[in-house]
Amino acid sequence: MDLLQLLISGLANGCVYGLIGLGFVLIYKATESVNFAQGDMMMLGAFITLGLTNQSYVGLPFWLAVILAIVIMGILGYLLEVVFIRPMFGQSQIAVVILTIAIGFVARFVAGLIWGHEPQSLENPFVGKDVGFGGLVLGLDEVVIIGTTLALTGGLYLFFAYTRIGLAMQAASQNQLAAYYMGIPVKRIHSLVWALAGALAAIAGVLFASKGAIDPSTGLLGIKAFAAAIIGGFGSLPGALLGGLVVGLIEPLSSRYVAAGVSQIMPYLMLLLVLILRPHGLLSQVKAKKV
Repeated sequence: MDLLQLLISGLANGCVYGLIGLGFVLIYKATESVNFAQGDMMMLGAFITLGLTNQSYVGLPFWLAVILAIVIMGILGYLLEVVFIRPMFGQSQIAVVILTIAIGFVARFVAGLIWGHEPQSLENPFVGKDVGFGGLVLGLDEVVIIGTTLALTGGLYLFFAYTRIGLAMQAASQNQLAAYYMGIPVKRIHSLVWALAGALAAIAGVLFASKGAIDPSTGLLGIKAFAAAIIGGFGSLPGALLGGLVVGLIEPLSSRYVAAGVSQIMPYLMLLLVLILRPHGLLSQVKAKKV
């Protein structure tokens, strides 16, 4: 029973990694750019929710604060693409990577300036509550994280499969020039993808903060989520979620059955193993291009 509870806790953490990884993959598939500020956007989403809901700040109801934080982070993602990323069009991918790393540094600085560097807890209706399934006792926060991730995964599948915007995003990700000739506003689609990634980051931030304290360095969690996305297959949305779950499970298991200090390095050892044995990830989507 203890092992099962350990697995559920690992799945909950893995869901958060997977949601951050989804943001990485969405932006990469649409623009072939890597947003290394995705983890910091997650951190900002959590802090914005904290600032809106805790009584020491604005004091809005929790669910209203969450919705506003998602909208704010969606707008921020949109503006980041328009103001910073779009002018970089035609530059090398290294330049874009460096730019997003710099944006991440700025985000952590701003968060520290506004909310301080001490860990803070988000007041939420899940803390301290348990859900019982037979003899298994689970934290309500873990159940909510797993349930929300499953619902979001299903929602994203329906969005990309059946909506005009979702289909346009898929077309733009597969062939930008062909999509442009078909009348799809590729630049606007790119901005919408960044907005969607920002909204996903906000949700991941709220879910992460519902389990524990947050501080500006929480944004560095994006590095682990990036590794998870590569493990799953960097061009695959299901792969990003799968990679997150793999990382989320391997951490508590290695901490319990190997050594406590090993758990932090295990995701990266797993990354090395996957890159050696299956370089394109567990759910790779490699397509040969005709030239």
